[in-house]
Amino acid sequence: MRITIFGASGLLGNELVRAWINSGVSADDVTGLDSTDADIRDPGRVRQIAQSQKPEWIVLAAAYTNVDGCESNRELAFGVNRDGAVNVARAAKQAGSRLLFLSSDYVFDGAKTTPYEAGDRRNPQSVYGKTKAEAESRLLDLIPDCCIVRTSWLFGTGGKCFPDTILKLAATRPVIDVVKDQRGCPSYAADVAVAIVELCRKNAAGIVHVTSAGDGTWFEFAEQILQRAGLSTTVRPVSSQQMARPAPRPPYSVLSPASLHEFGIRLRSWQDALPDYLKQRAAKERQS
Repeated sequence: MRITIFGASGLLGNELVRAWINSGVSADDVTGLDSTDADIRDPGRVRQIAQSQKPEWIVLAAAYTNVDGCESNRELAFGVNRDGAVNVARAAKQAGSRLLFLSSDYVFDGAKTTPYEAGDRRNPQSVYGKTKAEAESRLLDLIPDCCIVRTSWLFGTGGKCFPDTILKLAATRPVIDVVKDQRGCPSYAADVAVAIVELCRKNAAGIVHVTSAGDGTWFEFAEQILQRAGLSTTVRPVSSQQMARPAPRPPYSVLSPASLHEFGIRLRSWQDALPDYLKQRAAKERQS
């Protein structure tokens, strides 16, 4: 199978390339592209790549993911996350390639108190969420059988993430304030990547929620990180109002795994994945 990944240098993109290489299928031909190889805002360049490679699958992991930055850089956010996604979708359609698009729990407003199902109504509250929601809608119009993977609270060693921030703060502070009233699904990027490889092999279509099993608040996540790392730093719970940010966050954005289970795929819990993340992070630090 020939695969082209846009956004291969990001947190999840790194893991996607690794997952395909380690999948044990020697016939797979994976091309990972970053923004220097292809700016997805350039339809001509995107089309050129799709036509020259004609992959069975194009995986679009490229995005402007700075949630707060999107609030003050609205044009850039929509240019990359919505219009860039449309460029890739059109190129995929012309090349006869299947498309898998990475989306987010931020397409929901957080008003529910039970896990969001794949078919629940989108109602994003932030600019970032709106860019992803509009991209989803346009891609489904262009390619009805595309696969949209929503994930959330990604962590891994391929880029900036919450556990890395917590561990760096713990190295210099005895007490860390962490939000207690936002609940979601922390998700280990390496596990999400393996699930995406499986979805492509199963020719998945439609919206699929791919997160590590279980949920938690940012406060609970931080406590687990420090506990697993053997650190004694105190985590102090605070409200979202006390830690006000430019972009609104959904207070509840737990994604139901039912759509993923329909494909016979189940991910381990984020708590079980944390030791692997910590080992991988420590190994990376030793190499640097």
